[in-house]
Amino acid sequence: MTDEELVCLALGLPETVEGSHFDTRDFLVRGKIFMTLRGPDFCVLKLTPDQQQMALATMPEQVAAVQGSWGLKGWTRLFYRRAHDKEIKALVCRAWRNVAPKSMVLPED
Repeated sequence: MTDEELVCLALGLPETVEGSHFDTRDFLVRGKIFMTLRGPDFCVLKLTPDQQQMALATMPEQVAAVQGSWGLKGWTRLFYRRAHDKEIKALVCRAWRNVAPKSMVLPED
C-alpha cells in the first residue's frame, strides 16, 4: 500500500479529518487522533495494549510498539509496505474505533 492509499483509507472512515502536529500528518475523528503518518515506511496507530500485543504476536514483521510510555499505552508502528492490504485496513479501522464515539458504529471486518 502506498502513502496516498493509506491516506485515502483513513479519510474514508466516517468523520475523519487530516491535521498535523510537530510536522507530522495525523488523522482524527471528532478531535481525537487515531493515526499519524510519521514517515515514508510506517504509520502509528492508537491501539489498546491488548490489541497491540495481539498484533505483535500475529504480525511481528509488520508492527512494533512505539518506544517508551506511548508504546505501553498501545501506540503501535505499522510498517504498511510490508503488510497486506486486508491487515492494514483491519488495524486502521480498529484504531478508528478506539477513539470514535460509541454512537458511531463501524462494522467489524
